[in-house]
Amino acid sequence: MDCTKCRAERCKKEEGPIPPGCSMEETELLEEAERLLKLEENLAFFQAVARVEAEGYCKWPRVREIAEICKRMGFTRVGLAYCTGMKAEAAAFSDIMKEHGIETTAAMCKSGGLPKEEFGLTDKDKVRPGTFEVICNPIMQALYLNKQQTPLNVILGLCAGHDALFVKYAKAFSITLIAKDRVMAHNPAGALYVKNYTRGMLFD
Repeated sequence: MDCTKCRAERCKKEEGPIPPGCSMEETELLEEAERLLKLEENLAFFQAVARVEAEGYCKWPRVREIAEICKRMGFTRVGLAYCTGMKAEAAAFSDIMKEHGIETTAAMCKSGGLPKEEFGLTDKDKVRPGTFEVICNPIMQALYLNKQQTPLNVILGLCAGHDALFVKYAKAFSITLIAKDRVMAHNPAGALYVKNYTRGMLFD
């Protein structure tokens, strides 16, 4: 079943019929999800997030929400995995966290300085062919922040796909602050809202 086409939305109601193929029919999965949410390592975080949502909904920007989650969890520092092209935004985030009493441990995407050629990429695979280009290294970012034992990580502007590798190897909870989209001024949802106008960018 495609949830985006569902009109019943039984999942949001106290009672009512469950459409065929709905995830609400997956009782074993629902029970397992509930069990995992109630684990001590998850429940406190889940409660903190819910309380921040209730208090700051449509009032606080996402940066403030992250700071409030940290304060409710007693986190005094966060890890920051950021893109080299968004260093100014990373610095601004760090400054705001500092004003909230939260230290930032940052890992920039080019950690290691490894050339693209070492990973089977050729000149035509570069953003700027004919130049020396270093790979983005999201796994190194994750491993470094793991070693620093950051209790929460923030993803700021990692390329699409690099963020997936970071999340795969990061041990701590990870929140995305900025999803990089240079064409849409870092507002990926914009392409969905004005898809008739951006169709030429969405499809060849």
